[in-house]
Amino acid sequence: MQQFLERGAEVAALEDEFSSAVDDRHAVAVDSATSGLHLALLSLGIGAGEEVILPSFAPVETADAVRLVGAVPVFADIDPLTFCLDPEAVAAAITPLTVAILPVHLFGHPAAVDQLADLATRHGLAIVEDATQAQAATLAGRRVGTYGALSVFALAEGAVVTTEHPELASCVKRLRDGSHPAARLADNRAASGRAALRKLEGSVARQRAHCRYLDSALTGVLVPYVEPGAHHVYHRYTVRIPGNGRPDRDAFAMALASRGVRADVSIPTPVHRMPKYRSQSFLPRTEAASGETLSLPVHPGLTEKELKRMAEACNTLGGLL
Repeated sequence: MQQFLERGAEVAALEDEFSSAVDDRHAVAVDSATSGLHLALLSLGIGAGEEVILPSFAPVETADAVRLVGAVPVFADIDPLTFCLDPEAVAAAITPLTVAILPVHLFGHPAAVDQLADLATRHGLAIVEDATQAQAATLAGRRVGTYGALSVFALAEGAVVTTEHPELASCVKRLRDGSHPAARLADNRAASGRAALRKLEGSVARQRAHCRYLDSALTGVLVPYVEPGAHHVYHRYTVRIPGNGRPDRDAFAMALASRGVRADVSIPTPVHRMPKYRSQSFLPRTEAASGETLSLPVHPGLTEKELKRMAEACNTLGGLL
């Protein structure tokens, strides 16, 4: 067994299978999404003092990867409907030090990577896509993770960096296997990733069916917006709670919990408000989203009865607000 683990056969198989799933881009398996983003940025030569534009309404690990290479995270505001980077806000944040844009396909909704790619081309910037929440999402029929120079996807255990450029893939592998051995993915974890990949299509289909039901049944909250041409995979079913922002949202979540519905706040604090990243950035749409959003459970294993109970509870509480 030890010899099998050292050989990396499962890692190699995972990379081959993932490559086939993302339009034959080169795929490099790593131990985590943060490692993937870190190595992707390193492979582009991004380093000390250079600026990378990204959303503050996102997992902190995305900003951590920027900080790990010595670059400066510059936070831009989001589109109030999709919760993803607003291209106009990104354009306004570009400076002579900017070298890359790091869009996050948040909650499973594609970011406006088509517009961001055009912007990057005009300014000579790289795009690195954080697709950790959006495996199988598409924009205008094109899979997310195929717009950037490199992209990072999450697995059940570990992550995969993809690129269409063989030299970048080789660089990521050299970094993983050389100076950053902690980023290597163990074979047993790669096997779990392969199993999850085989189940992905069915899981996404069931989850999307749950979300279609909630879209039609919910009246007490504002259901997720889907941009025309976008294929949302609903990593999170994130709604807006009517009322007075954070106090009403938090009260709503507590009331749902008392009715047996376990919702959660996906991003309780925007990254630019965290102590280690605190800045004077003015991001009103980010602030509003962090105080008004709540993610309802939509995992594939939910029953019809559970979905109905959740919808009834939300509608009753929304009426009270």
